[in-house]
Amino acid sequence: MPPGTLFVVATPLGNLGDLTPRAADLLRAVPVVAAEDTRRTRGLLTYLGASPRLLSFHAHSTAARAESLLEILRGGRDVALVSDAGTPVVSDPGSSLVQAVRAAGIPVVPIPGVSAVATAVSVSGFDGDRYLFLGFVPRKGSERLRLLSRAAQEEWPTVFFESPNRLAGLLADLADLAGEDRAVTVARELTKIHEEIRTGTLGTLAHHYAQAEPKGEITVVLAGTGVPEVPPDRTAEGSTLAQALLGAGLTRRDVVEQLTSRLGIARNEAYRMVMEIQ
Repeated sequence: MPPGTLFVVATPLGNLGDLTPRAADLLRAVPVVAAEDTRRTRGLLTYLGASPRLLSFHAHSTAARAESLLEILRGGRDVALVSDAGTPVVSDPGSSLVQAVRAAGIPVVPIPGVSAVATAVSVSGFDGDRYLFLGFVPRKGSERLRLLSRAAQEEWPTVFFESPNRLAGLLADLADLAGEDRAVTVARELTKIHEEIRTGTLGTLAHHYAQAEPKGEITVVLAGTGVPEVPPDRTAEGSTLAQALLGAGLTRRDVVEQLTSRLGIARNEAYRMVMEIQ
């Protein structure tokens, strides 16, 4: 018996009319649905008049749940993977299941549709030819600073997801790094009754949301700089480090490896530095 197929199905952000006919037909026909939140998905299935077996699959699901879904697929039955809203795996659980299913040689088929990322970019007014998606950034620490610093220097727009109580803090931190005058769009509750889309400067919107904490699901689009980032000149730093390493007895090859890994210098440039010193 051939195995079933795992369908990765995009579902509406809020407005049920955004569900594609293909996705609706599939959810009515598939025998099993793996859902991030079974309560939310049950409402969608009821709206469609669909009654598949509903199993939870979320960020904290055990390996046993993934294995049970694999057994269903191996038995020849199809499974639809859905998240609470939008496209599964994009800042939502599901990647581990997709990887396991592919590793087992079982087909994986996307059923495309709504994505909060593309939806927010489309109404931001910023150039959407290229953009960086960072999802939810850490609440604090060096990784948060690294990601926000990159966004501040990025030539193209950067898209974030954020929770309501952390939105003002995100905008304030970005204002410190990118400047209060950098343009930003905050899209809240996209496609829902209380949809709100605000575009302004980081300074203005950081102040606004500090005074009135928003509600609902939020996508932030930060405008890019519009110019390529100029890479730092690491020549002097690289030469100093290379001299120290050679003096410590490292081989030329080892010094080149150290320069590329520690300073991000291109391998041919690192080799040139070492040869010039010797």
